[in-house]
Amino acid sequence: MLNIRIIVSVFEFLLAVLMSGIVIYVTYKIFIRANPDFDMEDEIARGNTSVGILVASILFSASVILQKAITSVVSMFRLYMSAPGENNIALWKLILMSAGHLTIAMAAAVITISVTLRLFGRLTREKLHAGKELQKGNVAVGILLSAVVIIACMYVGEGVSAVSSALVPQPSIGEIEIMK
Repeated sequence: MLNIRIIVSVFEFLLAVLMSGIVIYVTYKIFIRANPDFDMEDEIARGNTSVGILVASILFSASVILQKAITSVVSMFRLYMSAPGENNIALWKLILMSAGHLTIAMAAAVITISVTLRLFGRLTREKLHAGKELQKGNVAVGILLSAVVIIACMYVGEGVSAVSSALVPQPSIGEIEIMK
């Protein structure tokens, strides 16, 4: 039993290390390219603090959402290791299911952050042109947009956690025959 706990713990650590790098890179690339108003990477290179704050909150939020899915992947792996005869899942199916969980969580993170920022921009467009203010270096707007992203992430993260947990296969306890 100790060996299984150690293997699962090492798996969880390695998965977290791998996913942190992937999440940071993919999220950064997606959101840098997705901004239609201006080139965020150029603004960061020029020292635009407001854009830097927003991108940092986007990376943080996407990571929080994906961390919720990692929990379900580790649960599936723990089940696979601790009850190999009970779950009847081949290793390749486990890998595909894990990749599916992580892909769904990444898509949820990207969609949530994109939709939230665009919706907030449309709702405040009359007085506050967030994209233009952000490009000008308005730190207050960068902080405000960062808060919007983090708040949306907090709500969606719990939903991703619930969906991921519900999709984890459970071992059968046995069959009870009530009537013939």
